[in-house]
Amino acid sequence: METVLAAFSRNDRSEVIQPVRSIIPLRRHNGFLGLMPAYMEQEGILSTKMLSFYKREDGSPLPSTQATVLLFDPQYGNVKAIMDGEVITSMRTAAASAISAKWLMAAQAEVLAILGTGNEAHSHYNVFTEIFPFKEVRVWSRTRERTEEFCRSVAGPVTACVSVEEAVKDADAIVTVTRATQPILFGRWIKPGAHVAAVGACRPDWREMDDVLMREAVVYVDSREGAATESGDVILSGATVFAELGEVLNGTRPALREKTTVFKSLGLGVEDAVSAQLVLDGWEARQRAL
Repeated sequence: METVLAAFSRNDRSEVIQPVRSIIPLRRHNGFLGLMPAYMEQEGILSTKMLSFYKREDGSPLPSTQATVLLFDPQYGNVKAIMDGEVITSMRTAAASAISAKWLMAAQAEVLAILGTGNEAHSHYNVFTEIFPFKEVRVWSRTRERTEEFCRSVAGPVTACVSVEEAVKDADAIVTVTRATQPILFGRWIKPGAHVAAVGACRPDWREMDDVLMREAVVYVDSREGAATESGDVILSGATVFAELGEVLNGTRPALREKTTVFKSLGLGVEDAVSAQLVLDGWEARQRAL
């Protein structure tokens, strides 16, 4: 994944071609359909993800997002594989967040806070606790029931918090994976030097973080163009984007881990492309072994 992010930020169209996600609003249903094509010429990977996402009421049993990934043969144009994109999306998103933490989080981080309890919260919990030796993990959700259900469903100890402020107090790393359309995370609650991996709020009028946090933190993104088009956290706060995460990986921009940092993740088609190819390669290897 680091290689993919680095290649994307080199802006070399002989390596990666990926337009900004195109969106069709479904106003009658409070939803959107997004299309995320990507072509990686050197690797021979051509794909697109179709993603639907909705503003659901709190407590709704319906998923807020659903996704399907198509892999094509770039030489002939035929579809090679159609995959459910839910696991691919949640795992590659958590991987990107973990890469941001690897480069931007304080070296001796001890406390992780997760805001949200859906699929992305679970994938982030699994990846972050596997990679980093946190001493404490906290979680918050809008409902106590969802918070307690999350705590029961994960393998390790988690502290259930009744408020966002309680969850993020003195936290070294904060993951936001919520359905929020208005800020829930405020800069006055964040300790200096904390790292925030912000995953929710993928529309230009949706937000998870307030102006104070966005303007005072050093802001990294997966895509400058995507953030300027889709991220309400960036657009509405007027925050300056310091760098793409791929630029850090390329060594063209510094990782300021001593500062308070925000990684605003919107998701990239190239992340889906390389993840789907890995899934297909694994499936084909198992078929050959039969």
